[in-house]
Amino acid sequence: MHQRKIQNTSVSLTELGFGASVIGNLYRVTPVEDATAAVDAAWEAGIRYFDTAPHYGLGLSERRLGAALRGRPRDEYVISSKVGRLLVPNEEPRGVDSWGFVVRDDLRRQWDFSRDGVLRSLEDTLERTGLDRLDIVYLHDPDDHWRQAAEEAMPTLAELRDQGVIGVIGAGMNQSAMLARFLRETAADVVMLAGRYTLLDQSALDDVLPAARELGKSVVAVGVFNSGLLSLDRPAEGMKYDYQDAPPAMVARARAIAEVCEAHGTTLPAAAIAFPYTHPSIINVTLGMRTAEQVGRNVELHDQRVPDGLWDDLRAQGLIRSDVLAGHGGGRDARCL
Repeated sequence: MHQRKIQNTSVSLTELGFGASVIGNLYRVTPVEDATAAVDAAWEAGIRYFDTAPHYGLGLSERRLGAALRGRPRDEYVISSKVGRLLVPNEEPRGVDSWGFVVRDDLRRQWDFSRDGVLRSLEDTLERTGLDRLDIVYLHDPDDHWRQAAEEAMPTLAELRDQGVIGVIGAGMNQSAMLARFLRETAADVVMLAGRYTLLDQSALDDVLPAARELGKSVVAVGVFNSGLLSLDRPAEGMKYDYQDAPPAMVARARAIAEVCEAHGTTLPAAAIAFPYTHPSIINVTLGMRTAEQVGRNVELHDQRVPDGLWDDLRAQGLIRSDVLAGHGGGRDARCL
């Protein structure tokens, strides 16, 4: 699988990444055998970038991912985790986690972007994963914590990066405006952008993507299916959009995009995976993968050829923004190094 370098660093990512949130029992139980088989299938398919976080299953995702990668040549893959949510004993457990993960809530999350919190979080992650180092560390959802994240957490990560303890540092969020600030105002090398540069939402063109291009920094795209609405060839009522039931108008728009995809000999989910690469600063698309079968499907979708003419037609019909770069230096054919 082709790789692209995080600009101005020595770290390269495969174009497709393995998102490990779902193997932390997101929304439903995933047997450990399925989680391990998913990581094995990703490896066999050539995926070498794996992303996790303490938040995912109260540490379950980190433990499972670390165990599944154990024995693999450490220099052959890139792993990222996140800081900002410490896991601490839960004084009032109710039996199950309240954040959508089907795990016991013996632990709880505690926001902490302080220097001590970052160092403790990293130490805990290394213990859970069994790794000796992390290649990428992101600040995780610092929306309501800008000052501490920018003034304490990011300088701490920069110090560790400069010492060679961490390879690359950045931030991951569901919004794009603050990610632009991280690129412009802090030592961040890369940002993880969730859901804001997709076939249904190109708002990142207003802030973080111009910042990345201007500064020579890189973007990892996640949430490219917008919580599910773009994941099927034919969107249906009752599907999710950004974690909520999709409004009828959004379903209709997704269906209209699907029809244009079909006319170009491709599918809506294949186009959803290919679309982020229309911007030259986006170097990777990471997808949640729960089973070996999901891995196989996602790899197949990723490998489908999506013609640049699709983006031209979507622009012409007003289904994507007119300033999407495809056909003007972006697009799938520009991805490979």
